[in-house]
Amino acid sequence: MISTQEIAPGVIQIDTLLGGWERVTAGYLITGAAPVLIETGSQSSVPALLDAMASLGVDAGELAGVAVTHIHLDHAGGVGDVARAFPAATVYVHEKGARHLADPTRLVDSAAQVYGALLDSLYGRLAPTPAERIHVLADGEELRVGPDRVLTTVDSPGHAKHHLALHDSVSGVLFAGDAVGVRLPDAGVLRPSTPPPDFDLDQARHSLHRFVERRPAGVALAHYGLVPDPLGTLAEAEETLVRWASVAEQAFRAGEDIACALEVAFAEDLSGVEEAHREKLETLNGVHSNAAGFRRWLETRGPVGESASHGQP
Repeated sequence: MISTQEIAPGVIQIDTLLGGWERVTAGYLITGAAPVLIETGSQSSVPALLDAMASLGVDAGELAGVAVTHIHLDHAGGVGDVARAFPAATVYVHEKGARHLADPTRLVDSAAQVYGALLDSLYGRLAPTPAERIHVLADGEELRVGPDRVLTTVDSPGHAKHHLALHDSVSGVLFAGDAVGVRLPDAGVLRPSTPPPDFDLDQARHSLHRFVERRPAGVALAHYGLVPDPLGTLAEAEETLVRWASVAEQAFRAGEDIACALEVAFAEDLSGVEEAHREKLETLNGVHSNAAGFRRWLETRGPVGESASHGQP
């Protein structure tokens, strides 16, 4: 099933149907003289994505760019296949992710250890992209989509060190990847995304502050879609992140299981969510993955102290 929707002038949201699930992973086509696709989704999503692009009338030689907010497989797993399907498109990525798109061996091996059987059954792998097709993005760089339309990059580590957002000059929509968290429409709760190995609380908060400074007219998440209140959601994202970090730190210092502590503390968040929608959220952004990210960060950074509870980065 093809699902596309214009969510802002010249911004087409594409449901990339991870695992056949609706409203879990989104890509965004920014239209203009040199159209750019933001996020490909996983390799398993490529057939749905290509069908959607065909339905939108985007020919093989027409797409000018493919940009990924970061190289996790649910965002960039389809890059190699999409680059092959659109041979004129430049692939845009953060400096710290570029080498993994050219040679994905280490990235896929690492993902296989994390996901196990889910890697092939849900996500797929990652085909290499020719190095000459890859353009490394700097913070504040502008991708020109049309004479009066640019996408400005915002270096935004925290969720991952290779994370960047893109801010559209025409619609005002900020494409935030996972830096704001996960909010599936069918679950309705905003949950932080803090996976290992790169999660860093201070960087994540600083990235949210950078987003606020840009005063976006909209915030579009990869998981999933436009949030109801952009600035309110950015504030909520930081507040929620700090609450989760505080619970994780207390459990860590007490020698308790962080995942169990998070499940108990935030059980009410999903109390009214149907089991099928809860399963989608837990598979995509489970408590155990977030707990592992907090644990690694606490082990490598030492006490959270004021950073988690009250202070600013």
